[in-house]
Parts: sequence; structure tokens; C-alpha cells
Amino acid sequence: MKFTRYCRSLLSTPATAVERYTKSHRSGADIAMVDLEDSVPPARKEEARRLAEEFFALPSTKLARSAVRINALSGPEGLRDLVAITRYRVKPDLVLIPMAESPRDVAIAAGALGQDCPETEFLAIVETPLGIEHAPAIAAAGHRLRGLVFGSADYAFAVGARLCWEALAHARGRVVNSARAAGIEAMDAPFFEVDDLAGLRREAGLARDFGFSGKIAVHPRQLDLINRTFSPDEELLARARRVVAAGLENGRSVTVVDGVMVGMPFFEASQRLIEQFDPPPHPAPDRPDTRTATRAEPRTESRADRRNGTRTDNPDHATEE
Repeated sequence: MKFTRYCRSLLSTPATAVERYTKSHRSGADIAMVDLEDSVPPARKEEARRLAEEFFALPSTKLARSAVRINALSGPEGLRDLVAITRYRVKPDLVLIPMAESPRDVAIAAGALGQDCPETEFLAIVETPLGIEHAPAIAAAGHRLRGLVFGSADYAFAVGARLCWEALAHARGRVVNSARAAGIEAMDAPFFEVDDLAGLRREAGLARDFGFSGKIAVHPRQLDLINRTFSPDEELLARARRVVAAGLENGRSVTVVDGVMVGMPFFEASQRLIEQFDPPPHPAPDRPDTRTATRAEPRTESRADRRNGTRTDNPDHATEE
């Protein structure tokens, strides 16, 4: 299994719900997102764009990324969203592109943001039959695309399927395979039953076993369970420490750990796991950052962090709304 802090969890807040902005940033989600799309009625789109600017000026946590979901680029509202983002004082770390159906959607977003948002990355939401068919091409749409997100509700409605795991397993598998083939992340759709934590636990576990990197939350109370599901347990971390120690002792040559032969790929994967999920508790403030980053691995510090200099000692804590 692959674990990452880049996108274990995402919590969405309507752009018009300004009173919830601070809670979103403090919720413990890896991605705190303000929404300009489904949660905003047509008559309030322009107001939502104006209000959303303040979302990105608020302090965030050490590992959180700030994001915005724009409207579909097949209509004018999505283009207006992109223009508004270029004028924000503080730019979002991520832009979620809904209803993605071809690499052109990503290209449009990248072209519109251009040099005004050079560090902003993208997640493409695949939620239509055409999007599922074109998922491999979308996933390979460019270096600024960091992952695919499966939109189960819209997809199920479009094909006339039940909104359940079994009926949507093929689509989910295609999203994961397309993302992993392109070296990017994959996020699963929300579990919509807010009070059914047992159901969430089951579906989150299935998503993890399928290869998803994380899952969207529809309420802060879901975040703790989601973050724990998409994080390594202590047994896995302990093994990673043993693998790293063996690699250091043997010069990273092939060796045996717990009866299993391991080599360079195991050493590197174990080192990344420890760096993200088992860092030293009190690193020296002047210690240089020696962590490596690849396209499918997260940036460990967001622009919001550099702007605010804030962090949290419990990134998995979820705050009830």
C-alpha cells in the first residue's frame, strides 16, 4: 500500500459559509477546500468568488493545503472562477477541476492561471462516463496535475447505477489505475451517510485496499477515521524503521528483514514513509530539509505555512462543526 499526507482527506466548505472558514483550516483535513460549484446557487456565484478570497488569507496548519473547487470549464462560470483566482492576494495551493473529460480541461486551467499562479497545482474530478473513458489521458495531462478524484454521485446518476461500492467498482478501479500509471494520486468519493461511521469505515477500507490515496469527507466528524484509515499503523512503521536501519547497516545492498529479502526500492519506500508519518518529535529549527519529493509525493510545506509560520501538533484532529 502507498500512504501519503498529500491527500488522505479533503473537507469542503461552501464559499458563502464564511463563518466556517476557520474551522475548515483547523479541521485536520490534509486539504481544506472552499467550494464555488455545487454548494453555491447560480444567483450567488459572483458573491462566492469574492468571498472565497478570504479563505486563502487565513492561517492553516503545518501539513494542510488550501484548495478551491471551481465550476465546470464547459461553461462561463468556471472561466470566471479562474480569472478571479488570478486576482486573489494569496493563491490557492490546489484547484479542483470538476467534470473533467479530457486533458484539455487541465490545459485550460493551466493556461488561464498562467504565471499569476505558478505554484498552484490541480486535482481533476472524474465523474462522467466520458471522463472515466478518458481517465488515462486526463491523468497524463501535465506536471501540475497531482491527482484524480472520483465523483461517485454524478457518475452513478449519469449511468443509472446504484450509489454503492459494488456498482461503481469498475469506475473506481479505472480511476486508480489511470492515476497510478501516470504517477499521481487518486482520491475516492465521499461517503454521504454522515452518521454511519461503520459504513464509512468499511468504504474507506475498501478504497485504501483498491489503491486510493485518500477520501473526501462530507463532515468534520468523518476526518479522524479517514485519516487513520489512510495512514500506516504502528506495526507498519516499526517494520519501516527496521528496513531503513538494515539499509544503513548494509550500505543499502540487498539484505533480509523479518525473513523477507529487501533492496533499494524497499529502503526508499520505507524512508519516505518514516519522513511523512514518523518524523523526529522535536527537529532542530535550523536543520535543513533533507526530504525528497517526487511527483506522486506531497510537498511537505504549503505556501500557507511559509506565509503564516503555523503548525499543529495533532494534524489528524477533527473539529466538529
